[in-house]
Amino acid sequence: MSELDDPALVGPAVRPRRLRTTAALRRMVSETIVRPHQLVLPLFVREGLDQPRPIRSMPGVVQHSRSSLLAAVNEAAELGLGGVMLFGIPEHKDANGSGAVDPAGVLNLAITDVVGEVGDALTVMSDLCLDEFTDHGHCGLLSADGRVDNDKTLVAYAEMARAQAHAGVNTVGPSGMMDGQVAVIRAALDESEHTDVSILAYSAKYASAFYGPFREAVDSSLEGDRRTYQQDAGNAREGVREALLDVEEGADMVMVKPALAYLDVVRRVRDAVDVPVAAYNISGEYSMLEAAAAQGWIDREPAILETLTSIRRAGADVVLTYWAAEAARLLR
Repeated sequence: MSELDDPALVGPAVRPRRLRTTAALRRMVSETIVRPHQLVLPLFVREGLDQPRPIRSMPGVVQHSRSSLLAAVNEAAELGLGGVMLFGIPEHKDANGSGAVDPAGVLNLAITDVVGEVGDALTVMSDLCLDEFTDHGHCGLLSADGRVDNDKTLVAYAEMARAQAHAGVNTVGPSGMMDGQVAVIRAALDESEHTDVSILAYSAKYASAFYGPFREAVDSSLEGDRRTYQQDAGNAREGVREALLDVEEGADMVMVKPALAYLDVVRRVRDAVDVPVAAYNISGEYSMLEAAAAQGWIDREPAILETLTSIRRAGADVVLTYWAAEAARLLR
């Protein structure tokens, strides 16, 4: 028998490594890509600031003043991002979260500012939830026994949706996980002739341990937890059910939050719905990577892109991430 007849010497006929031999070839056959227009940058604007204030637990992220917010959204537009998600932090809070519906409230003013600055270049999104505005820190209004009153909260959400639409927002992001919230918000928008305002529903939002840095970012007043309205970490089928209900109620897009610990839910939701699916790469996920990189334990920039690629590979059409601007620069 000659050497050519020996299978051990000839080698395998199928060699997947052939498609990995050059950077150009790897790029050409890549199955999943990340592009700037698929990324949304969450931004915090705080009432009363005259300059940005760093967020200790989120290195590189700040609470913006109204003027510094405009610089940030102009950069986002120049980088070709898909949009921005705005969160407002008021100077004063109360039990009803009245600052959320005040036309002169920080979030509604920020919406108008941003739409006027970059409305033709970016999708301007806003968080539609009461937690930043309530002195108890919950996402809804409380009943006399201290529980979140679902239906009473829906009335407040409808008013908040109208206020944000009047301010000029393109897309509202109801994140409170109240039953029926999408239907009520859609009706409120349509009845007030804001039929073009779209809804990005936080459909599968889990009661996660990874929200900690965000609560610093918005100066949360929360005592206790949100387990009576946010989902349990073990429930994937429930996440799909919530997404299907939101689509039925009129959601234009649905979201899974957090992203990394729930990539399986992202995939299940993507397979179940026929609308765009977003995933939120949240504060704790961001801060973990930043902390490890600061210690020299991981290579920061490749880890950022690998993280975002994993979320896209799981099925997300849109990724909300605090790395959106930096990722866009890296992707260039």
